[in-house]
Amino acid sequence: QVQLVESGGGLVQAGDSLRLSCVASGRTFSRYNMAWFRQAPGKEREFVAAIRWSGGNTIYLDSVKARFTMSRENAKNTVHLQMNSLKPEDTAVYYCAATERYGGSLLLLSTYDYWGQGTQVTVSS
Repeated sequence: QVQLVESGGGLVQAGDSLRLSCVASGRTFSRYNMAWFRQAPGKEREFVAAIRWSGGNTIYLDSVKARFTMSRENAKNTVHLQMNSLKPEDTAVYYCAATERYGGSLLLLSTYDYWGQGTQVTVSS
């Protein structure tokens, strides 16, 4: 009952920054728990960050928690992922995800009901 569209990816050098955005359309966006996942070449899709509808309890993959910040602007039906100090290992397609379900683990792919089409992030050495 929601559609997600990511933007903001691109080709950058190691150490640069990017801000990804995900715009949602659907019912009661502010009540959805949201996440970012990524999928690198030859690897499975992995959890990056998540935020609850309230904006509290933001969690991150250990390897990005010192560099990435997830936020939401409920009035604009938008979430962001600010990515600083990018590394080549961050190269991946980044996907936005959403769920309206209560409970469950925000870390798991299976928790999420809605997915965007992804935006490519490429970090050169």
